[in-house]
Amino acid sequence: MISPLFSDNFVYVGIGQLEPDAKPATTQADGSQDVGAEGAVGEGPLGGNFFMMLMLLLVGMVVFSFFGGRKQKKKRAAMIDSLQKRDQVLTRGGVFGTIVDVQSDRVVLKIDESSNTRITVLRDSIEQVTADTPTE
Repeated sequence: MISPLFSDNFVYVGIGQLEPDAKPATTQADGSQDVGAEGAVGEGPLGGNFFMMLMLLLVGMVVFSFFGGRKQKKKRAAMIDSLQKRDQVLTRGGVFGTIVDVQSDRVVLKIDESSNTRITVLRDSIEQVTADTPTE
């Protein structure tokens, strides 16, 4: 017995859909399609350009994620450039401290007031400024 997909009495219309007694579409030598007397060639359930829509969606996601990352990098760079003495900061390691000295690539933090404990960290290791310098 021959499968209905290969029979002359059925035409493939979409995913899992067969239409009985329809004239199948044939492709001519020049690339054009002869639809027959019944109607147009059936498309998939999502249209004929599903791959193009998928690629457009992926390109859109990449573009939006790229521009979102640029905005965060600019904000972080502005925060690191604006560090000054007496700012209270949090490092990536979870250490709270007050800035005592600012150098080109390093920052000296005062960790403990009573014992005057100080550490030197890279500017890039500052995660956030918790309290700005009071204006005088």
